[in-house]
Amino acid sequence: MRNTLRRHRRRLLAFLGTAALALAGAVALPGTAQAANVLTNPGFESGALSPWTCAGTLGSIVSSPVHGGSKALAGAASSSDIAQCSQTVAVQPNTTYSLSGWVRGSYVYLGVDGGASTWTTSPSAYSQLSVSFTTGAAQTSAKIYVHGWYAQGTYYADDISLDGPGGGGGGDTQAPSTPSGLTSTGKTSSSVSLAWNAATDNVGVTAYDIYSGSSQLLSVSATSATVSGLSPSTAYTFTVKARDAAGNVSGASNAVSVTTDAGSGGGTAFKQAAPYLYEGWGDPPNPTTVMSATGVKWFTMAFVLDSGGCNPSWDGSRPLTGGVDQTAINQIRSAGGDIVPSFGGWQGSKLGANCSSASALAGALQKVIDAYSLKAIDMDIENTDEFENEAVQARILTALKTVKANNPGLRTIVTFGTSTTGPTYYGNRLIEQAQSLGANIDVFTIMPFDFGGGSDMYGNTVNAAEGLKTKLKSTFGWDDATAYAHIGISGMNGLSDQQENTTAAIWTSIRDWSNSHHIARLAYWAVNRDRPCPGGGVVDNCSGISQDTWQFTRITAGFTG
Repeated sequence: MRNTLRRHRRRLLAFLGTAALALAGAVALPGTAQAANVLTNPGFESGALSPWTCAGTLGSIVSSPVHGGSKALAGAASSSDIAQCSQTVAVQPNTTYSLSGWVRGSYVYLGVDGGASTWTTSPSAYSQLSVSFTTGAAQTSAKIYVHGWYAQGTYYADDISLDGPGGGGGGDTQAPSTPSGLTSTGKTSSSVSLAWNAATDNVGVTAYDIYSGSSQLLSVSATSATVSGLSPSTAYTFTVKARDAAGNVSGASNAVSVTTDAGSGGGTAFKQAAPYLYEGWGDPPNPTTVMSATGVKWFTMAFVLDSGGCNPSWDGSRPLTGGVDQTAINQIRSAGGDIVPSFGGWQGSKLGANCSSASALAGALQKVIDAYSLKAIDMDIENTDEFENEAVQARILTALKTVKANNPGLRTIVTFGTSTTGPTYYGNRLIEQAQSLGANIDVFTIMPFDFGGGSDMYGNTVNAAEGLKTKLKSTFGWDDATAYAHIGISGMNGLSDQQENTTAAIWTSIRDWSNSHHIARLAYWAVNRDRPCPGGGVVDNCSGISQDTWQFTRITAGFTG
C-alpha cells in the first residue's frame, strides 16, 4: 500500500521638520483656470477602496465614524506600518493645486508624494487638513496620500479633495504596453518586494499599479516596489499594470505568487513531521509509547474511506467516532500531539471517486473535520480511480477549496506518486488544476518510492523533490523558497513493494535535506512497520531490514523544516 518582522523606525520630529520645509517651499502661482475635485471616490461612498490603494490589507471602508455621507476610510496603522492609502491622478504641469481632507485619529498625515504635506492629531473628532502644491514643469501625475503613524492606532479619512484642472486630454487613447518579467526580489513576514520590466507608451508611462487578485494595493512610478502590511505565512499572488497620464491602463503582467515568512509574533509556517499510523492492520502500536520513545508529535492517520453513500469511516468499515481510531487519537492528543487524517490511499472505496459532486465530497470531509476539530487534512490521491481521473482530481481539489474556505486556518495537503525526476503527467495535471481552480493547497506531497528507481533512494528522492519544485515554480510563479515551503515528502521505510531499500541512514539524509531546504512536511509509511525484521520481506508490521525499533520515527521527529 502507498500512500523578520522588520520594524521601520523613524523619528517623528525629523519627519515634521521635513514636512515644514516642504510647506515653506511651496510657492503659490496664479490661480488655476478651473477648479474641480480631480480625485475619484473622494468620500469613499462607493463602498470600495478603488481607485485608492492601501498598504497590504490595512485599509478598509467603514460606516462609522464618517464626516459626510455614509462611508469613510479606516487605516489600521500598526507598530510596523503607517497604513498609507493613496491615489494617483493625472495633473497639468506648472499648475497649483489645493489638497484638503477631513481626518480623525492620532497623527494623521495628508500630502502629495515628493511634495508638500501636513498633519494633525484629532483622536475624538474629524478635523480638516489643507495644503497647496505646484506641479513641476513636466509633471503629468501626482500621488495623493493619507496615512497614520506607527503604533498610533486606526485613523479615519473622509471627503478628500484635490482642486485644480484635470490632466491628460489631447485625445490620447493608446494604452501602455504590458509590463513583463514580474518577479519577487525579497520577502519578510509582512512584506514582499517586487520588480518588473518597464512598459512603453506613445506619450509616457506615469504609474504602475500593483494588484493582488482584483485588489489594487499600491501605485508607484518606478519599476520596483515593496508591498507591506501583509500577514505572515500567507500566500499572495501579484500582477502589475502600467498607466499613462490620460488614464489608459495596460493589460496585467505575468502573475507571481509568494508566501510571506513566518512571523516572530505568533504566526508560524506550516511544518509537520507526521508518519503514517494505521489502526487497520500491522499490529498497531500504542501511539503514546511511540511518542515517548521518539519525540514525535504528529501522526497521519490512515485511511478515511467511503462506507457507502458518501459517508466517511475509517477504512470504510470502522466507525468514524467511538472506535479504535478515536481511542488512538485521544491518546495522541492527551500526550500533547495531534493527527491529520488521510483520505484515500491505493485501494478501497474512496470518497473522492464515489461522492457524486464536489459539494457532496466537501460535506463528507466536513463530517471528519467536525468530529475531530482538525487543523489539517491529507488527500492521498492514488490509482486509476482518483489520480488518473482528471474529473475526480478536479472534484477533490474543489472540495478542498470549499472546506478550506469554510474552516479558517485549516491546512490542506495532497499526496500522490512521482517519477524519479518529478511529477508524472497526472501529477502535473493535478498541480495545474489546483492552480486553475484556485484551490490554495498548502502542501503538495510526493511519495518517492515504488517508481522502479533503483538503489539510490536518496538521490532519486531529492531529484523527485527538485522536479516538483520546478513544476510548482512554473505553475504558480513562486520563487525557490516559496516552492520548497509547499513541498512534502512521504517515503517508505525499509523495503518498498518494489524491493527498493530506504535504510535508516538514507532516511536521515533525506530528513537533513528536507530541513536544509525548509520544506513543509515529512512523513513515511508507516509507524506499524518501524520495527526490525531483517530478511522479513515486505510485510505490514516490520521494515524487512535491520534497524532499531521506532528508528525511522525518531529520525522523522527531527524534521523541523
